[in-house]
Amino acid sequence: MEILQQLLAVGLVLGALLALLWVMKRKGWAHPRIRVSRDAQSQLEVIERLSLTPQHSVHLIRLADRILLVGLSPSGCNVLDTAPLTSITTAGANR
Repeated sequence: MEILQQLLAVGLVLGALLALLWVMKRKGWAHPRIRVSRDAQSQLEVIERLSLTPQHSVHLIRLADRILLVGLSPSGCNVLDTAPLTSITTAGANR
């Protein structure tokens, strides 16, 4: 009987956590993490990220043979600059 009560308590706690996660996703408060693939076949890669404030950041992203500098803020995201991949790798080698 005691084991049944413990299992029921664990089940209720897990159910409450799942319900809370569901509500948070519905309200937009929980965001799934995006996994960045590092394999050679990947066409998209986050090269670097810099937080400017808690709500503002810039990201350097490789898209196939281009590099994008993207600014993120609460109002949205903007492509700030683009360049060929070769120009970035060449500039990094000259440091």
